Amino acid sequence: MCVDASPEEGPRCDSSPRPGFALRLSPGATQGRCLSTPGSARLRPPRTAAGPARPAHAASGLLGAVEGSSGAAMEANTSLWHSYLSVIVSRERQRMEHFQRAEDILLTLLESVHAREPRFLVDYARNLEAFEFALCASEDAVTLEMPLRIDGDTLRVLARRTGDAAGRHPSAGDTCCLGVCSPGTDLEDWTGVVDVMEHGGGAGCLLPGKILQRLKELLVSATVHCQRLFLLQPGDISAENLREDAMELSLLIRGSWKTIRFDIVPVVRRQQEPLQLQRRRSGRGFPEGSLRKATEEAHFVPASPHCWRSSTHLPILKLLRGVDTLKGPRLDSLRLLDQLRDQDWGGEGGKGSLTFNHLKMVLLWSTELFPSPEDWQDLEGSVYRLLVILLRCLATQHLPHFLNPEENLFQGAASDLATLYHRVESFAWDPQRFLRFHFGLHGFSGSCQADTETRALLQLPAEDGSYWDTAYFDMLLGQFQVYRIQDSARRSAATQLLSKIRREILRQS
Repeated sequence: MCVDASPEEGPRCDSSPRPGFALRLSPGATQGRCLSTPGSARLRPPRTAAGPARPAHAASGLLGAVEGSSGAAMEANTSLWHSYLSVIVSRERQRMEHFQRAEDILLTLLESVHAREPRFLVDYARNLEAFEFALCASEDAVTLEMPLRIDGDTLRVLARRTGDAAGRHPSAGDTCCLGVCSPGTDLEDWTGVVDVMEHGGGAGCLLPGKILQRLKELLVSATVHCQRLFLLQPGDISAENLREDAMELSLLIRGSWKTIRFDIVPVVRRQQEPLQLQRRRSGRGFPEGSLRKATEEAHFVPASPHCWRSSTHLPILKLLRGVDTLKGPRLDSLRLLDQLRDQDWGGEGGKGSLTFNHLKMVLLWSTELFPSPEDWQDLEGSVYRLLVILLRCLATQHLPHFLNPEENLFQGAASDLATLYHRVESFAWDPQRFLRFHFGLHGFSGSCQADTETRALLQLPAEDGSYWDTAYFDMLLGQFQVYRIQDSARRSAATQLLSKIRREILRQS
């Protein structure tokens, strides 16, 4: 059993990430250190006794690799990363067995629901949900979207908020109504009159509240029916989490000795034009056509008893599946960071502001920002591709949604992000202290020797997203000495960006 130090033991990192942090680095502020320039030696702060320091060396340039490390040391370091990952991967088979048994029970129940109400469809293609469950370290609820037998293309999408641009893909935070165009479509018991603002009056719309209520009644009756016929055993299903006001219906399913929570969400599917992301290098790094295939269908799920919202749950999983077809330990990096999130970065009981969904977004952004196969040749370098993006998002308290960049996924979580930033930063500077499994209290406590220069670079203010580019993150990878890229154009772009930042520092001082 590894016992973590208490919060009182050892000094903590001294400064918290602040949005809008003004970068002013004078020689006195950096304690004699300066930002690296081509051909200069990169000086590192001293390590604590808990982990070995990376050796200081003369870099061949701004983004020099760590050739100064001995072969034996690098081999030992690589073995540590892969040993930690191997334990994570070894548990996946058993987890999938639990999931498959629970899924069989759930499908039996949903088949009974469909027999009573054919408008609720049973989707047997659940590979994406199983794929996500295998990746996630914690026992989070599995979201299961249950399609409705409704021709979504005949429904009118009536926006609830004025000012929405026509034809714009609604973000997950936007709500809308789904108007029924003609009567006699066997949907009368699921519809009602809703005051749609943009039409200045009432309209007959599909009501999520009525659909959820009907589905809840059917789930309860189907459970009793299946148990009477001995299709299900007592204790296989628990409906204790079903709530009247919830926008999903939660069932606890016993998969072998482990209970898995499924959140069942009715979904209306509708064809749409594939999403065109308004950014310079959209879709770069992904398999060709994967972004189009993932977004060619809109999914609407309940947002309130009267309104729907656009769901990106399955499109994001489709993109992750596409990433899985690429070479390199990309998903292994996600597995490793999620294990750290669950074991060391969470609060009480392992829970905190950082979720598996956040890490999925970080991986998608890293795939776009680091498109070269050279970026994903080894596990340590791959993990750091995700880390520099995660640290930037924590420092600025802003994580943009990959498909809806105007949406901040860290909105409302500011109180916990500063502490979380220090934990992730501690891992980035000294991963050996974290690459171990321990039992007991969640969360890693202890000191960290943060690099003032790198922290300042992470906290550069950029409300316009001007640093959300490969050159900026390449520069951060160079600070952590894990760049190892030979592309002269990328190295030059990062060097030029650092020179620009240094000129800005001099102008401010």
